[in-house]
Amino acid sequence: MPYFLYIIWDIDPEIISSPISLRYYGLGWASAFIAGYYILQKIFKSDKVPEPWLDSILMYIMIGTIAGARLGDCLFYHWEYYQNNLLEIFLPIKLEPELHFTGFRGLASHGAGIGMLIAAYLWSKKISKKSMLWTMDRVALTVLIGAAFIRTGNLMNSEIIGLPSDLPWAFVFKQIDDVPRHPAQLYEALSYLIIFFLLYFLFTKKNWKKVEGSIFGLFMILMFIARFLLEFFKENQVGFEDSLSLNMGQILSIPFVIIGIVLLLKKKNKQKT
Repeated sequence: MPYFLYIIWDIDPEIISSPISLRYYGLGWASAFIAGYYILQKIFKSDKVPEPWLDSILMYIMIGTIAGARLGDCLFYHWEYYQNNLLEIFLPIKLEPELHFTGFRGLASHGAGIGMLIAAYLWSKKISKKSMLWTMDRVALTVLIGAAFIRTGNLMNSEIIGLPSDLPWAFVFKQIDDVPRHPAQLYEALSYLIIFFLLYFLFTKKNWKKVEGSIFGLFMILMFIARFLLEFFKENQVGFEDSLSLNMGQILSIPFVIIGIVLLLKKKNKQKT
């Protein structure tokens, strides 16, 4: 296909450069938490739970998600570097060879998921006194919207790019190279939106929330199967993945899918009894 028929993508990833740097990826994260807040607000209002729960769960989830995402990137993708530079994991500076500001180098979604689960457990135990599954049935809905915002931020930043493609909707990421590629970020964002609308329908209209863990279980299956399959359309994020049969994103998705299957099987058994 002639080059000019592809979508030429040459967006500056930096929205504001002075006095502080604001990038689309950061805006995506901020939008994720704002959207999640309003979704949970609506759900909690329907549940008739104490109003202070909303602010407290947002704080727990924000801390758990960001800390988990940062640790996940360091441990799963760049441990070879960070094992010798532990102080840099939570410092937005590079200590070697000289001290200077860099900003955090990366966040990993699977790490964010683990951090979120830990945060949900702690919040459930200390604040709501409800089961963790009750909490995650609700938080899962916010995760999908948030993930769609974040992947849109990746698109605007021309990162997590797809493999070369000659499809008519291929993007040429001019910030990277002149190769038409799958807009893998869009594939992922749209997949998460579709899953969100399905689960929100089941939660609000089909009363799946009555069986704790059912929404969360289906969320784990659908989101991480989508992630697993869409990795086939992406470039590997780090060099060591080139030697693997499955990349790190796919390997890390498998346990999440298994957990989801177990939760749904429990739902089926409860319905029988």
